[in-house]
Amino acid sequence: MLREGPIPAVAHGAIEYVAGAAFIVAPFLLSYGSAAKFVSIVVGVVILVVAAATEGETSLVDQIPVTVHHVLDYILAGFMIAAPFIFGFSDETSPLAWFIAFGVTHLLITIGTRFISEQQSGGGARGSGGGEKAGGGAKGGGAKGGKAAKDS
Repeated sequence: MLREGPIPAVAHGAIEYVAGAAFIVAPFLLSYGSAAKFVSIVVGVVILVVAAATEGETSLVDQIPVTVHHVLDYILAGFMIAAPFIFGFSDETSPLAWFIAFGVTHLLITIGTRFISEQQSGGGARGSGGGEKAGGGAKGGGAKGGKAAKDS
């Protein structure tokens, strides 16, 4: 399910923190109407919470598995694109452009992100979750170690 794209997961996480903050601040800088302002703040908070709670280097608490984060990213990107039409602010140019641009960008970043670490690329991505960060991955030898060494 997870593919190996050119964008490192660390960069993806950092981008999400910036995007979350941008969604919270944008309604005040760009004078959104009340519906657009509310949805933008909620989207910003959701982005920040998901980024902070997903297992990985940019996480604050490792609660959401990376595979779940990956699915949430696709759902969130679709929601951002549809939100102006669902919540009735498609006639407001600034939030309409903001939501669609960020939705498409979020979708492209998600498609291009390398969610699987070198330790997991040998098939360990479906592991139990806890042992993957403990260090028993590709560098330990075996077939996984050989594949990771060739990919590096």
